[in-house]
Amino acid sequence: MNATSERVTSQIGLALAVTFTLCFVTGLISHFIQHPPSWFGWPSRPVWLYRVTQGTHVISGIASIPLLLAKLWSVYPKLFERPVIRSLPHALERLSILVLSAAVFFELTTGLFNVAQNYPWTFYFPQLHYALAWVAIGSILVHIAVKLPIVRRSVTLAPEPSRRAFLRTTWLAAGVAVVATAGATVPVLRPVSGLSWRSGKGPQGLPVNRTAAAAGVLDMAKDPDWRLSVVTPKGTKTYSLDELRALPRTSAELPIACVEGWSQSARWSGVSLPELLRHAGSAPGTPVRVFSLEKAGPYGISDLPAEHTADDLTLLALELNGEVLDADHGFPCRIIAPNRPGVLQTKWVTRLETR
Repeated sequence: MNATSERVTSQIGLALAVTFTLCFVTGLISHFIQHPPSWFGWPSRPVWLYRVTQGTHVISGIASIPLLLAKLWSVYPKLFERPVIRSLPHALERLSILVLSAAVFFELTTGLFNVAQNYPWTFYFPQLHYALAWVAIGSILVHIAVKLPIVRRSVTLAPEPSRRAFLRTTWLAAGVAVVATAGATVPVLRPVSGLSWRSGKGPQGLPVNRTAAAAGVLDMAKDPDWRLSVVTPKGTKTYSLDELRALPRTSAELPIACVEGWSQSARWSGVSLPELLRHAGSAPGTPVRVFSLEKAGPYGISDLPAEHTADDLTLLALELNGEVLDADHGFPCRIIAPNRPGVLQTKWVTRLETR
């Protein structure tokens, strides 16, 4: 590989390191919110923060795809060099590149399928995606350390005209990929974002990932005998839908932001969770476990930390955009808490337990 080729490869590699690191850090944040270690805390304000971090996660991941393809294209002649292995350090270097390429390719490919909610595999995506993210970022750091002398030498060189054209095409491809998909998170880009999945679609003008029929809760949700149970150290208090509607009402404009990267703001109305806790004999700022009518699946139960149960914008929502909740949006009631992933905004709520 000549010097100008090294410069092209180094520039693309540095750009890929930036986008993938952004993707890794924001993905780590999302994982910790959903599976919080004891030391981790996530605030309820600003209400849009998760929308930004998870949007950045998906956008930076998509930008990484053309960068990865360009990086592989720029170095593919080295794959056919002979001899295949010249020494033990050379063998270790080639092995590390194989691990890096495989891990990054897996992360970006499966992440793209997840964005499209298409799962042509049998493994549990979040767990394996999280584990291999560490392998990918570790192998990137090792690769940078090994190649740092080449990077330092090549950044001062000017590439040949043909390679400048290749770089421009790479930056353009990455930019087009970002603009084509960013509308799912950035509303102002939706008119020009042809792949901004789910924006504005769904009942009541808001997308849904899982319908009431798919969750198997449609009959239970529409049962007139439905009651919400609120369990506190002082006992259990039950509420009919009419009794919930009779409590003081709170309305708020809040985004719902999903792990797949789409987000959309809506007007939610219902009972403030601090108000409901006080009415049931408990205190705001107490962790609450939320139970859904949906028994199967990993998100039938969620935990609301103290920061959110103390926030007046955390709602047991009864209405969406001025209308009674559609069954697919969680009728008879659902949780809408500021700055939380959509998978934790539990629908079809049937029970709240203070912890």
